[in-house]
Parts: sequence; C-alpha cells; structure tokens
Amino acid sequence: MIVGVTGGAGFIGGHVVDRLLARGDQVVVFDHRASYERIEGRSAADLMLGDIRDEIAVTELASHVEGIIHLASVLGTQETVGNPRPAVMTNVAGGLNVMEACAQYGLPMVNICVGNHGMANPYSASKTCVESLGEMFRRDRGLAINQVRAVNAYGPHQAMAAPYGPARVRKIMPAFIARALTGAMVEVYGDGEQVSDMVHVKDVADVLIGALTAAAAGLIAPTVVEVGPRDHATVNHVARLVLTEVVRLGYETPGVTWLPMRPGETPGAYVVADPSTLAYIGMDGWQLRGLESGVRETVEWFAENWLPGYLARTPVAVG
Repeated sequence: MIVGVTGGAGFIGGHVVDRLLARGDQVVVFDHRASYERIEGRSAADLMLGDIRDEIAVTELASHVEGIIHLASVLGTQETVGNPRPAVMTNVAGGLNVMEACAQYGLPMVNICVGNHGMANPYSASKTCVESLGEMFRRDRGLAINQVRAVNAYGPHQAMAAPYGPARVRKIMPAFIARALTGAMVEVYGDGEQVSDMVHVKDVADVLIGALTAAAAGLIAPTVVEVGPRDHATVNHVARLVLTEVVRLGYETPGVTWLPMRPGETPGAYVVADPSTLAYIGMDGWQLRGLESGVRETVEWFAENWLPGYLARTPVAVG
C-alpha cells in the first residue's frame, strides 16, 4: 500500500513511518520539515514538502497515494493560549483539506484525535472540531475514515523542551526524564493527582496503521477508536516510575516538586482512553505495553542516546 503520512517528520509520525516501512509499505511523508530521515530507516520514505493549510498541495498528495494517516497539527495546551490562531487555523483548515482530498479520490484515511478532547484551550478545541468534521464526512460524504484518540504518547526519540532540547511544547515524559537524569527536581504541575494516561508511541503507531488497514477494507468504526492503558495512572505515579528507573540506572535525583497549574490546563483532569473501542478495528487493548515496562525502556533509551550529547553541550547541567 502507498501511504501518505502528514506530519511524518514528527514524533508519532516518525514511528508510524518506521512501522509502515517495516511491513513493506511505500510511504510518502508530507511535512514542512525535511529532517525525517534522521532516525533509523526513514530515508527509505519519499518526502513531499508542503503545508496542510495548502489545499492544492494536500490534493496533490492524495493523488499519489492509496490512503492517508493525518497527524500534522500545531501542538500545545498552554503553549497555544497566548496566540490561538496558528493552532485553530492550521488544525481545522488542515484537517478539512485532508478530508476533502481523500473524499475526492475515494481514499481511506485515519485522523488522529486529541486525548484531552473538549477542553477549553486552542489545541483541544481545534482538534475536537476536526473530530466533528470527520464524523460529518463519514456520515454525510461516505468517507472511509477511522478516527483514533490517543492519550499522552511517549517513547524513544521524543523531543525535549527547553532547556534540554529544541521542542516548543513541553511533554510529560521527556520533561520528567530530562530533569531526573540531570539531577534536577522533577516538576509536576498541580497536585499531581490528575490522571493523564500514557501510551507507548509504538502502540499508537500500530493502532493508527491498523485503523487505516481497517478503513481500506471497509471496516469503519462507529465511534472514535481510543488507545490507552486499561489501568489509569496519576501524574504523580508516572513521576515515581521515572525516578525509580533513573535510580536503578545509578543516577542520583532529588525527587519531585509541585508547581501551579499552567494556563490552559485543568486541575483534577481525568484524561483516559477506553481501549475496548479497539475491537472496532480488530485489535485488543491487551496488546498494549504496560506502563512500567514502557517507562523502563524509555528511560534507558534517553540515558543512552540523549544524555551523553546533552552533557557534552552543557558543562553545568541546568536545573
């Protein structure tokens, strides 16, 4: 199958590309960045530079593939509050462009939805709008679309935010790991008792690909397919797991500090998934990795692959 992946240069997109290539598919990465080949065998994919806001470019992508996994978007919960326009204009218009192009060429597609759907911040609001448009296209336009809602994805290759890396959006797992490995206090926003489930990025990639395969076979889920663990965990629990693995590797870390919630975030949030919905695309929630083993793998990867380079660039670790 020839699969287009919008946002294929990103974290989740990169893992999707790797998994598609491993199973023998041809891949066209559609992204405004040209750096996707930096990881593993990704250079085997074709690259089409473009912006999802450009309906002509998106239509051109659709004319060269047999299905699309749509991941490209402007990310960030509190990062988008100060200027909502990039998230709203890119996510909504871009999602609409992909759906229109797939409908025009009769292509199956998958749209990734946001875990904290329906919350009052530009990222969540814009992605929830696209989810609603997807339902309209399925119901009224006959589009073969499956929509996948993933909770917080984590795993190898996830970008670090400042001061540890170039990412503009702070994500839970890399933020915890970076601080713990460099001997700084792990920062938890709020009291840490909010539930924000984590799912391994390779599981997310497998579900996205499974959802596209199902759509291509005419198997369309009647609702959004959700990917996340059966057992839910608080942010405090995730922090403790990270600290445990860092200490196991022989690093010293001072522990956790709690900070006020950031703009756009909801105290006491309960962001979870219902993995039973995976049955709609012929998958099972029991296939997903457990949080403890996933955290162990991820901490080990960052300790081996990220930490040496960071320390070489930073004579005195930033706390």
